[in-house]
Order: sequence, then structure tokens, then C-alpha cells
Amino acid sequence: MAKSSPEKAKKASAGAKTAAAKASAAAPKAGATGKAEAPKRKPAAKAAVSAPAAAAKPPKAPASKPAAARPVKPQASPKLTTTAKPTTAASRAPTKSKPTAQPKTTATSKAPAKPKAAARPKAAPKPKPAPRQETPAKEVAAVTAPSSDASKAKAAAVAMPKATAPEGLAPLRSADKPWLKNYPKGLAAEIGPLEDRSIGDLLVKACRKFATRPAFTCMDKSLSYAELEKMSAAFGAYLQSKGLKKGARVAIMMPNVLQYPVAIMGVLRAGYTVVNVNPLYTPRELEHQLKDSGAEAIVILENFATTLQAVIGKTSVKHVVVATMGDLLGFVKGTIVNFVVRRVKKLVPAWSLPGHTSFPAALKDGAARVFKPADVSPDDVAFLQYTGGTTGISKGATLIHRNVLANVEQLAIWVEDAYTVKPKPENLVYVCALPLYHIFALTVNAMMGMQQGAQNLLIPNPRDIPGFVKELAKQPFHIFPGLNTLFNALLNNEDFRKLDFKPLVLTLGGGMAVQRGVAERWKELTGCSITEGYGLSETSPVATANRVNGAEFTGTIGLPLPSTEIAIRDDDGNALPLGEVGEICIKGPQVMTGYWNRADETAKVMTKDGFFKSGDMGFMDERGYTKIVDRKKDMILVSGFNVYPNELEEVVAQMPGVLEVAAIGVPDEHSGEIPKLFIVKKDQALTEDQVLAYCRNNLTGYKRPRHIEFRKELPKTPVGKILRRELRG
Repeated sequence: MAKSSPEKAKKASAGAKTAAAKASAAAPKAGATGKAEAPKRKPAAKAAVSAPAAAAKPPKAPASKPAAARPVKPQASPKLTTTAKPTTAASRAPTKSKPTAQPKTTATSKAPAKPKAAARPKAAPKPKPAPRQETPAKEVAAVTAPSSDASKAKAAAVAMPKATAPEGLAPLRSADKPWLKNYPKGLAAEIGPLEDRSIGDLLVKACRKFATRPAFTCMDKSLSYAELEKMSAAFGAYLQSKGLKKGARVAIMMPNVLQYPVAIMGVLRAGYTVVNVNPLYTPRELEHQLKDSGAEAIVILENFATTLQAVIGKTSVKHVVVATMGDLLGFVKGTIVNFVVRRVKKLVPAWSLPGHTSFPAALKDGAARVFKPADVSPDDVAFLQYTGGTTGISKGATLIHRNVLANVEQLAIWVEDAYTVKPKPENLVYVCALPLYHIFALTVNAMMGMQQGAQNLLIPNPRDIPGFVKELAKQPFHIFPGLNTLFNALLNNEDFRKLDFKPLVLTLGGGMAVQRGVAERWKELTGCSITEGYGLSETSPVATANRVNGAEFTGTIGLPLPSTEIAIRDDDGNALPLGEVGEICIKGPQVMTGYWNRADETAKVMTKDGFFKSGDMGFMDERGYTKIVDRKKDMILVSGFNVYPNELEEVVAQMPGVLEVAAIGVPDEHSGEIPKLFIVKKDQALTEDQVLAYCRNNLTGYKRPRHIEFRKELPKTPVGKILRRELRG
């Protein structure tokens, strides 16, 4: 980059000092433990379901055998070919449901020896106290919201109706698509043929349409759409000069900095596959992902180069591009930022990667070459999005170009309804606090944001809440994707509460369950509801979402997006009636083709009829709204009764004095398992006895925690999802 004139340099230097201070906070420290890949997960509202209030100690249920695994054949996600005639759903806003029966639970046994949860009978028209159990064929459970304690805490649950069929007719199931009648007025049930063959085509079209607008901004420096197109072509040409063949995997290991969108777009335009890597990975985790993906090149921020140094010899990586925090901030500002990051804050451990190329050198080299746009088809692999880091060995969800293009189209259609409440701003500004290596930010911020010509405000380190708030104070923002822990942290910051929220049009909650208490406080402060959606890395990611027209927080994950089907199934793959709990299964054009080189793992999650088995337990109500009760594998089995950690967390999080809470099951010789809570205090005077008393007032006997452990913080992924597996030890 050419040097500035002395006068410009003087001005830039003054601004750079401020930027340098921010950079030191923004640049994540190498060697920090981020042991999990960005979570596979999914917003879920917890069912505050009360089971028989009568008995503190439920009777043991008969033991059940686990369902036999059926061999299934991996299915590719359905193609979008010709336009099915779009059907427009009738307009009807979701109405509040009267409390009725608790959804039935189809229990999933954790181990052969463990009993199945007692089934629940039909409910009376109005909720009544549960009668004493008198050995009926099925035990009774009434739906009750958690009762208030002395502090008058609000109940956590939104009661969901149980669907009932007219006499003589089969009960309604999700296959009947009850959600369509609750779609916003004029919204088609299906998306049409995709306009673009590849993601690269979509992004180039956006760059040319919005050439003069800022595309990404970081630390007060912006890249315009025109600059992004030019730089990405240069980076693509550089990669092509290395002899990489079409489809080669290129890893990207950086936080939210300006180099990230340049690298992603360059890789995709050149016909290669992006492998997003959590920059806080340990050497062991990085080695696994690089070897499993077969990555031949990597773009990495220097802060984490020492991690790569430790394992590169065991991988197929031949080409290394090293970026710095100051690369694209201009000569003077960039120099000062790099000095502070390296020398003052010492955030860059010593590293050695012989033969590496700096990011600016790669751009310069590529700019001198002729970029040859690759012939990319909709079925070519765009991303290997690794998932499973919070629950097991990390696997690469194979997302082809049409998977992501379809999800962008689905989301773009869905969010338009938000502008029936507030006019659509001429120049949209998205807050990009979630890392771009996470599928939520990747699709919603980077892909949909660019498709709409938006400016993305990149936040390299959202855990620095004071620094994050200072960035938000600099300009109006309209779309705010985030997750529960981030919203909660911001709400507890006094400076955040002073911001102007009038421009805010839409707040999107994903990545984990949004708690009702957080949603209510957010609405009270900002005037904007949190619209909760749901998805996974395997679904590109969004599968369902609540309506975005300012409706109240529903406590559900909403309705299936256009061209998406949700089925609730039991362990044998049978569809369950509306209102019954089973595994949430997803079918649509956004569903992955399978796990990279793991046909065995693919077969476990893909059904013969093309549905992806999410591993989440939930039920669908008669309006088509789905409510998640918990992860299948996180369920706690107490004397044969299912207890869902999400419900316990939802209830206890509303207790005054509690900042954060997590629930797990621990072994117990009498009940098999019992709940245990881990709590971060908001009020340091909070005691274990107070928590237990609160739980007695709000939870039935078998759901009450028997152990409370107070901690200064809870283990989380870099995105902010609480890691229950680490709490389990």
C-alpha cells in the first residue's frame, strides 16, 4: 500500500492510536482454550413442563429396550429444479394458545437398563391439578406453569396446545403442514428456482450492484463492495497460481477481520472449498480438522500461527498465508495496530512457518495475474462446516453451493415481513458479533447481508463488552443477529442501555435457546422483540423461524421456512401426532449432502425419505410452531421420568440474583440420575438454600436439583454456548 502524505499520515496516526487500543482488545490471545468448534446448535425455547405435582418421588416405570437402529442410506438434499407453482398461505397472525395438555413424550432410553418415562394421558379441556396416580395404564400429567415464589417470578413456559382430531379421524401430524396457515400474508410456501449457479456468482452480482456501498467495516476501516470484488479476485488468482485443483480445500482460521470476507469470496470464486476453523482450537483439534478435510492451504491470523506450527508437518497443508490485525487498515494505522498487538499487549507468541506468504503479498501477487473464474456448479462443495465439537468428534457437514444459496433465498423472503412494521432502511447495517467461522454468522451476516447490499460491522472480540458497545455507539444499526448469552451480557452493561435503539428493525436469536427473561428485558429496553430461529450446521443453518413482524416472544422456534418440512418422529422413525414429543427431523433444499468422508455417520442422521435427524427433542402444536424441550443426549432420566436441562435453566434463570445457570444430570444410586445446577451469581448474597427454596416453588419434586455449585464463570464455546459436557467432567 502506498504511503500517505505527511499531513494525512499525521491525521491517520492520531486515529490509529485509538484503533490500536481497540485492536489489542479485539485480537484474541493465542493459546486461549476454545476447545469446541462453533456449536452445532440451535435455538430452543424450553418447555416449562410440570409433571405430576403430586409426587415428589415418582414411581419407577417399567424398563424399556432401546429401539433397534435401522440401517439408512445417505440422502442428498433435494434439488430445486423447476418452479413448483408457489402457493400463498393465508394470512393469520399467531394467536396465544390456551393452556391445555402437556405434549406427550415418546421417551428415548439412554441405556438398555434405564426405564422409559411414564406416558401421559389426554388432558381435560382446562388445566386441572394432577390427580393422584391410581395405577392407570398411562400415568397422568397436567400442564402447569411454574408457580410463583415470593419474588413473583414470571412463569417460564408458554403453554402449547395439544392437537385433537375430530372423532373418527386420525390425529393431525406435521405432514399436514399446519404451519402454512400461519405464514405472513403473501408469503409463498416454496422458493422458486435459484437465480445463481454458485455462491461466487451471487457475491459478484452483489458487488457490482452495490459497488459504492461499504460492505464490511472493522475498527473504523471499511471495504466497499467494489474493493471486495477486486481483492477477492486477486486472492483467487494467487491460489490458482499455486496449482490447486478445483475442489481443493482451503482452511480459514481467523476472527472477524476484513481479511475474512476477502478470503472466503476469493476461495469460492476460484472453485475451491472453504474449511472454516475456530481460531481458538488447540493443536490437537486443529490437526484433526486439517487432516480430516485434507486441506492443502490455510489463511491464518498471526496470533494463532504457533498452533499451526505445532501440527503442520502432520497435515497436507502446503501453502500458508499469514494475516495480521493491521493488514487492511491502511499503512500508518495498520503499522501502529500491529506494533501494539505484538509488542505492547504481546498477543502474538513467537512462531515459525518457513515458506509462508503474508496476506498483503498474496494480494499483490494475485493482482499481477489474470484471475480465471471457475466453472462452479450448484452441486459442487462450497463449505466443510465442522460440527460436533460440543458433543463428540468433529465432523465436516458437506454444504454444496445450492444448500447455502437456498437458505439465503429462504431467509431473504422471510425477513421482508419485518419491513411491514418499520420501513426498510436504504442502507442496511448488520451487527456481525458472532464469528464468521460459525454457520449462523456465515449465512445470515456474510451471505444474506451481501445479497441485500448491507454493511456488516465486524466485531473481532465480542467478549470485550465495553469495547463492543463503543463500536455500536458510532452508527445506527438495523439487524442484530446474536445469541442468548450475548444479549444477556449486553443488557447488564450500563453504556449499552444508553444507546439509541430507534433504528433497530430486527433482532435475530440463534445458536442456542433464547430465555424468556432475556427476551422480555431486551424488548423492554430496545422496543424490538428477539425473533428466535433454529438450525444447525447441517442445515446451512436456518430451518425454522418465528415471524419477524414484531410479534411477541413465543417461546418456540417458530415455523418451517419456505420449502422446508419439519417432522416429529419416534425412535422407530414413525411420525407422531401434533403435541407429542419426539425427535425433530428436517427436510429441505438447505440440508447437507452428508458428513465429509463419513458415510457411517451420515447413515445415522439421514432417513430413507430425505429427512435429517437433528438430535433435538420437541413437539409441534396445531399452529405449526415447534417447541424444543432439549437435546436428546442431554436429557436427564430421574426414576424413569424425563427431565430436560433447558427447562430447569429457563426457570432458575428468572430468579433474582442469578446471572447464568447450567443444568446436568449426575449419577444417583436411588434414582439413576438427579439434576445438578451450576450458577454464576449476579447477587453475591445469593445462597444455596435460596435456590433450593425457589426450585421447590417452581418445579415438581423429581425435577428439583439436589446439588448446587456456584462458579465465577461457566465453560463456553467461543460463540458463547455453555458446554455442558465440560461440566459433566
